[in-house]
Amino acid sequence: MAQMTMIQAITDAMRTELKNDENVLVFGEDVGKNGGVFRATEGLQKEFGEERVFDTPLAESGIGGLAIGFALTGFRPVMELQFFGFLFEVMDSVSGQAARMSFRSAGKLNAPITIRSPFGGGVATPEMHADSLEGLVAQQPGIKVVIPSTPYDAKGLLISAIKDDNPVIFLEHMKLYRSFRQEVPEEEYTIPLGKADVKREGTDLSIITYGAMVQESLKAAEALEKEGHSVEVVDLRTIQPLDVETIIASVEKTNRAIVVQEAQRQAGVAANVVSEIMERAVLSLEAPVLRVAAPDTIYPFAQGENTWLPNAQDIAATAKKVLEF
Repeated sequence: MAQMTMIQAITDAMRTELKNDENVLVFGEDVGKNGGVFRATEGLQKEFGEERVFDTPLAESGIGGLAIGFALTGFRPVMELQFFGFLFEVMDSVSGQAARMSFRSAGKLNAPITIRSPFGGGVATPEMHADSLEGLVAQQPGIKVVIPSTPYDAKGLLISAIKDDNPVIFLEHMKLYRSFRQEVPEEEYTIPLGKADVKREGTDLSIITYGAMVQESLKAAEALEKEGHSVEVVDLRTIQPLDVETIIASVEKTNRAIVVQEAQRQAGVAANVVSEIMERAVLSLEAPVLRVAAPDTIYPFAQGENTWLPNAQDIAATAKKVLEF
């Protein structure tokens, strides 16, 4: 095994699948010689050539259309949206076309497209670069939405996404790209899409979360442990489809839960998770299920984002309300 950052694990996943499947293509804005804005594709064009790893014009709608065309002719395109805030320019290709391909053709056609994109706050990006828009695509049937929180998960989930015959949106939180290292196998391995992971076992409270909030939730759990509370942290990993079974099993064990997301309270998928808990496990609850989320405002400028974003202290404070109910 090698010690990798998340960005290295993502690069390694693409390298692995480019080697293993000649139909895998990687393309997007500046992903070739420059290796992408975050260097996620660094070295891949040199290794696999310009016909398999290549730059596109600065036109997200064109990148989406190109991906659909490749998918319909037998390729497995891995397209990069330079930032997920640019989703709106490619929304018709994603929701209007790729998501419906299998349904409208009665299963005769597939769209095995992987859409990689950085997102998330805490790194002082310009306006429209950090927005958490995962809730928009999670509501679209026909699309899988994956958000890893560790280097190990990132490689295994990305390989699974590339192999999947359905369109998969693979969101990479910018703050996690180089924030820590983890042992990652150098060979190919997969992690099933749609399967959550219990990152920390506990008995008193379940924290259900995803993305960068997994790390904040683990910090909160450690702080609460010092006060005598045993807190379980469930990393959704895939927000569409949700692993409802793992969520409910955790809640039935701890009898208390909070749901944490970086997105605004009205956005993301926290409300849907709460609904699933209330429909399936309400008789197991000993307290209301509370949410930790960003305020329902436009994402702030960089000077104010650290105040606006949820953090470990916010999570711990909300957890105490539930624990003390």
